[in-house]
Amino acid sequence: MNRGTFLRKTALASAFGLVGADRLWAQWMNTETMEKIAPLGIQLFSLPKVLEQDFEGGIALLAEMGYTELELFGPFSFSADSAKADWKNVAPLLGFSGSGLFGRSPEGVGALLAEHGLTVPSVHTDLDTLEHHIEAFASLKSVLGVEYITLPAIPDSRRKTLDDYKKMADTFNNIGSKAREFGLKFAYHNHGYGLQETKGVTPFEVMIDATDPETVFLEMDVFWTVAGRADPVAYLKKYSGRYHLMHLKDMKPKVHFSGDGSDAAQWMQLFPNMTTAGDGALDLKGIITTAHAHGAKHFFVEQDLVEDPKTALKKSFDYLTRA
Repeated sequence: MNRGTFLRKTALASAFGLVGADRLWAQWMNTETMEKIAPLGIQLFSLPKVLEQDFEGGIALLAEMGYTELELFGPFSFSADSAKADWKNVAPLLGFSGSGLFGRSPEGVGALLAEHGLTVPSVHTDLDTLEHHIEAFASLKSVLGVEYITLPAIPDSRRKTLDDYKKMADTFNNIGSKAREFGLKFAYHNHGYGLQETKGVTPFEVMIDATDPETVFLEMDVFWTVAGRADPVAYLKKYSGRYHLMHLKDMKPKVHFSGDGSDAAQWMQLFPNMTTAGDGALDLKGIITTAHAHGAKHFFVEQDLVEDPKTALKKSFDYLTRA
């Protein structure tokens, strides 16, 4: 499922966290040996309304919080028409329409980010753009220093069967090889589907095992990995050196998809369980320590369309950067 379809189906869901005694206990247990993350980034889909209303002010706010890396989300001006059409359809439901560079030039955004000491190691984009317009990202690399072009989700029409996952491995290999030609790296962000065994195998593993470890990298979202009944620590070890990127948020209480996580309705059910880092039940301490040990390079807080981002995103930053 592409980002547009996902957002269209999940626009009415909101993430929230409740603070209670169990949160305080978990925080006390986990901060004692929490491995400090530096630098720490933020996926901009956490606060798109703020950025659309005042892009310069929103960027300054993130820098003031202490974030030093950004991960952008598409579509961009050069994205495939299909991605733009999806975005146009969902924008009225979301209450904002900004994406990519929020109507600004790469040079203008680059100057603003340099002023605040911010970099952009990764961007999210759709599969159609990666397959047919990947050369356009070369300009973002030259101006903004983008290194990773990351697929946030596989369209649901292209992951219905095990054979689809096998074919997607070939697609990923082609994209990864092409990305390298432009000095870029391709990464795949798994949204929690394909992690449960079917016919004696796990579709996600079948796909990743068939990809080139030199050109196809991974971004783990700890929330969706747990939702799919997978163990983040086990996967970080199994695919050591492949997970270059991480999305960090917490879950309260710890829950799983009602099914295999393949449809947006199951995703919507879990949005209320999404919460600020340190406020939930995930073993972020263990996950982060393992990620560091197995090659993770960039960590991004992501709380999709979080309410009160000024408070929530600062809380996540403070928790994750404690020495």
